[in-house]
Amino acid sequence: ERWVVESSDQVLVPWPSASLESREAVAVRVRVRSDEWSPWSQPARAEAGLITPTDWEARFISPIGIGGLRQPAPQLQGRIHITGRVLKARLFATAHGLVAARVNGRPLDDTVLAPGWTSYEHRLRYRAYDVTPLIQHGENSLEVTLGNGWWRGRMGFLGQRAHYGERLAFLGQLEVTTEDGAVHVLASDDSWLARASGILMDEIYDGQTTDLRHDPDAPFDHRVEIINADLTVLVGEDGPPMRVTASVPAQEIWRSPSGKLLIDFGQNLVGWVRLRVPRSKPGTEIVIRHAEVLDRGELGVGPLRSAKATDTYYLAGAGEESLEPAFTFHGFRYAEVEGVEEIWREDVEGLVIGSDLRRTGWFESSHEMLNQLHSNVVWGMRGNFLDVPTDCPQRDERLGWTGDIQVFSPTATYLYDSGGFLTSWLADLAAEQDPDGRVPHVVPDVIP
Repeated sequence: ERWVVESSDQVLVPWPSASLESREAVAVRVRVRSDEWSPWSQPARAEAGLITPTDWEARFISPIGIGGLRQPAPQLQGRIHITGRVLKARLFATAHGLVAARVNGRPLDDTVLAPGWTSYEHRLRYRAYDVTPLIQHGENSLEVTLGNGWWRGRMGFLGQRAHYGERLAFLGQLEVTTEDGAVHVLASDDSWLARASGILMDEIYDGQTTDLRHDPDAPFDHRVEIINADLTVLVGEDGPPMRVTASVPAQEIWRSPSGKLLIDFGQNLVGWVRLRVPRSKPGTEIVIRHAEVLDRGELGVGPLRSAKATDTYYLAGAGEESLEPAFTFHGFRYAEVEGVEEIWREDVEGLVIGSDLRRTGWFESSHEMLNQLHSNVVWGMRGNFLDVPTDCPQRDERLGWTGDIQVFSPTATYLYDSGGFLTSWLADLAAEQDPDGRVPHVVPDVIP
């Protein structure tokens, strides 16, 4: 089909045809005309997700007897048998909490901290994953690990937790289309099973504790139950997901005056440390603490307030091991490592995470300090545009202060394509606004 849309002042024009139906796929090309028509663009492809609650066969499920506030992160498993050649496979998934999922032992994609943070009681995002390459003929397993995240973890500077609920839960619907036209569906329900994972503790402020001795072949021996949840709050994604967007090498490794092993990454960054350690005795404890500054030559944790910003690992001892968390993030320049005698620079890196925004604006001058100021602004944005425009990435806060982004949004939209990111956050702001028009100090609003 072809449409002509008259618009003299902008390129953002309404979709000219009927709204897409659930699962409908389209390819779109555009051209523009001033005096003459331009060439056609390359096709852009889009595919609709599950638009209405009735499209979901799946239900939110939560494990029974495991996964409590003081218990290890739970893992859930569903299985499906596929016959015939696979043409297309989509997984639609979200969680109360954070979810890291694998199909047949392989990660779904390179995103992190899904489904992010929204005003969950009003808007809970789900993500559509193309898992076609991961599905195999015969038996297939979908395994998900759930983390506390913003849903149940400690949030805000008043020490409160479980702002949105006491239980973690998963919603997932895998749809596999085979060459005979059949659609095979694996939907989360009470036939799934659960087990405890090796993630003993996970908190955004405090870090993650992981026991790598956990048996990956341990049985799924706990039942799950369906929990009541409002599917009408499910929404698709407006902006890009969070990913690892860069790797920063260690600049210097040395011993502090007290003998602590310190790493300087040369700049502030937001994410976590990936550390490779040689074979060690099973159960060896490795502790990594993070901070932005030094204090008398030691790691300066005072600005963190109550945030521990500490990742702890108990090694499996089966060979060289790579250590990194999945359900936390830190704002830091320096890291302190205990449990190893020495670290080589090639064995450690700082992984930068954030919303994967496309860069659109640059600035450069003949003045070195002015260029450095601009670089600081860019990195400040990268560290605070982590699904929500936050005030800081390191202490026990990291909240979407409305005044901060009100001032910074012109700069943000110059530096990066922030349209989808801010559209999502403004939808939360609208949902949180009082009937009399009052806007909360932070969005999502977790300050009582």
